[in-house]
Amino acid sequence: MKKKIWISVISFIVFLLPFFTLAAQEGEHSAHPEKTRAGSEAEKGFNPSEFIMDHISDSHEWHIMTLGNGKNVVIYLPVILWSKEKGLSIFSSGKLAHGHIHNGYMLVEEGELKGRIVNAGSDGSVDEKNLPLDFSITKAVAGMLFAALTGLILFLLLARSYRKSGISHPRGLQSFLEPVILLVRDDIAIPNLGHEHYEKFMPYLLTAFFFILINNIFGLVPFPPPFGANVTGNIAVTMVLAVFTFTITTINGSRTYWKHIFATPGVPFWLLPIMIPVEIIGMFSKPFALMIRLFANITAGHIIVLSLIALIFIFESLWLAPVSALFVIFMDCLETLVAFLQAYVFTLLSALFIGLAVKEEHH
Repeated sequence: MKKKIWISVISFIVFLLPFFTLAAQEGEHSAHPEKTRAGSEAEKGFNPSEFIMDHISDSHEWHIMTLGNGKNVVIYLPVILWSKEKGLSIFSSGKLAHGHIHNGYMLVEEGELKGRIVNAGSDGSVDEKNLPLDFSITKAVAGMLFAALTGLILFLLLARSYRKSGISHPRGLQSFLEPVILLVRDDIAIPNLGHEHYEKFMPYLLTAFFFILINNIFGLVPFPPPFGANVTGNIAVTMVLAVFTFTITTINGSRTYWKHIFATPGVPFWLLPIMIPVEIIGMFSKPFALMIRLFANITAGHIIVLSLIALIFIFESLWLAPVSALFVIFMDCLETLVAFLQAYVFTLLSALFIGLAVKEEHH
């Protein structure tokens, strides 16, 4: 089984390798502000807001480091586009670097469409109305795939361990994952869903918990890919997670749940035209709160850490570096706690919303 797991992992990586190009590029031609420190920063100075936004936003390339000679080590990610005129196009994002045009496409580097790939003419004119469908593997998508793959490997190894030793005293990987799984079951699923419903929704709750947790931790590690991506700080990712919770809640809603929305017990008939819209708004406000809470907390943590690092360049003093480093270490420890806490809170609220929907009224 272990051999099959590693064969699958290696095959996955080999499949993506043709699309991932590792290159060293000149700093003055880079599209990212922090990569041009050797050139443009000498002219316009260090811009902390651009430095921070570039790190927390999504990108079609993964910046690893800036060398002393002004060159940048970058991983170019695969671009996957589809349009009616050109059909499916797959190529490396390196072909769009430095403002180049490839196959009629161009990566916008500034303005409202910054970071988007658009149709472009040979003269550089942009067609903003007919944008291609973009299925590219961006930095956030790549980080998400690696996190999902990590979770898959962990649980396959855990299942293999249980098949060998059976239900016994946990050891190795079991001693780390089993308490967390029991936490989700005993402190989140059972209290909110009840013994009659919790088993049905445990797969989703465990998936959401570990997916968020692994991405949160990966985002805190300041090392090359697959670490450092701000996946759960991407509102598109948190929106999809919230939509999953909303969909599961809506599909599994009991008769009692829908009765409380469209015919609230104890409410006068004449008040229903007011109460029904309020209840419907409440249906959508719950997943919206899930989306914003996770996005805001993770993004705020990244911004604080990057701001502390930026202080060294703002004041242009190495004497500030030890103080900044101590604060960054403290914030990283705090953000590690937040990584677990936000995974717990999202899973807890999801279980609560689902539990309120599936429970029948007892007479």
